[in-house]
Amino acid sequence: MADKGKPLVTLRAWHRPLVVLAGAMGVLCAVSLLGLLLDDRTLVNAPIWLKPFKFSVSIGLYALTLAWLLTHVRRGRRAGWWFGTLFAAGIGLDFALLVWQIIVRGRTLHFNQSTPMDAAINNVVAGGAYTAWSMTAAVAVLLLFQRIPDRALRSALRWGAGLAVVGMYVATLMFTATPAQQAVLEANGKFSTFGAHSVGVDDGGPGLPVVGWSTVGGDLRIPHFVGIHALQVLPLVAFGLLLLARRYRVLESDVVRRRLVRTTGAGYAGLIALLTWQAERGQSIVHPDFWTLAAVTGLIAGLAVAGTLSLRSLPRERVVSAEILRSAR
Repeated sequence: MADKGKPLVTLRAWHRPLVVLAGAMGVLCAVSLLGLLLDDRTLVNAPIWLKPFKFSVSIGLYALTLAWLLTHVRRGRRAGWWFGTLFAAGIGLDFALLVWQIIVRGRTLHFNQSTPMDAAINNVVAGGAYTAWSMTAAVAVLLLFQRIPDRALRSALRWGAGLAVVGMYVATLMFTATPAQQAVLEANGKFSTFGAHSVGVDDGGPGLPVVGWSTVGGDLRIPHFVGIHALQVLPLVAFGLLLLARRYRVLESDVVRRRLVRTTGAGYAGLIALLTWQAERGQSIVHPDFWTLAAVTGLIAGLAVAGTLSLRSLPRERVVSAEILRSAR
């Protein structure tokens, strides 16, 4: 039986609907790989199975991470179960519509207002995405009230969930009319497409392999992707620091590890802001200008200074305590 103060770690204790969602994403990923090999259809200048493949990998990892996060919830566990279930239901419905709209109908999913059915599907998918966003935000709030013994892990879970909420919110920036779409609306009183991933260029142009991020203009999918996967990155940083503590004495203190996690979280937030700023200016990720490079340099310098201070600012009495504990082993 698990100790009261420790997180449940057995797979049976994980949130079942989220685990089922992750399993479904694994199946879709395998089917999508076969589709990429056997189906030569394209949509918006990309293989028609590429979007299901990318989304299944991303959401599968996200669902498993969220299921694991919920094992750390003690206060409000029932509410956490419902938050996770609503997330799984919203995203599950979105993926059913994704397969129907893209693979079966051969039509674009996002921003499509061409016909009443296209508009209805687009609106339902947006509703599922907003449900997932709000449920992730609710889990992030729940984590603020949990007692997790390791301070570094506690900070990592909170920062990761909070930044994932920010990453999801970035997606809302895609749902505004582009100048070209606005011109069509003013001329015809309606438009067939509302919103876009790219900024300054049309969707479907030259892009990076697999991910498809634009190489000729801004792309809001980049900060969105980076943001939502803070949910995996920050806890991995905490675990990595814990492993390094076996070799480096200064990391034996969870206070130092917590400071480093917070520094990483702040830097990660800065990265999301920087990528969003770059995309909104219509600038490709592979062609940064002087101001973008200057911002990157400043962010790296700030992180280096903060990281150094985190390692050097441990109070002496905590160092002494760590030495006593080590000698008592």
